[in-house]
Amino acid sequence: MKHLVLAFAFGGLVLAPLAATAGGTIETACLRSDRPAAGRALCGCLQAVANAVLSPSQQKQGASFFADPHSAQEVKASKRPADDAFWARWELFAETAVKHCQ
Repeated sequence: MKHLVLAFAFGGLVLAPLAATAGGTIETACLRSDRPAAGRALCGCLQAVANAVLSPSQQKQGASFFADPHSAQEVKASKRPADDAFWARWELFAETAVKHCQ
């Protein structure tokens, strides 16, 4: 299982793979989901990206989407500034995960 560590280089976000242990909120929610691709390697990678990009409270909020995907749409459609800020970070998480967790 590969995990990622956040490093800042040349003013941009760079993630470098390292072996580590995870077991965080995102990984647990991913493993408990009914998605066929949700294995230890993928879910562990998602957790590593979450650790690099999201705060613990953002991870908790995002983890709820695995059990209730509709709630993600509610947050995305919300006009609350806090939801807008969360959604921007969640999109960064998703983009980073796509690049590093395939």
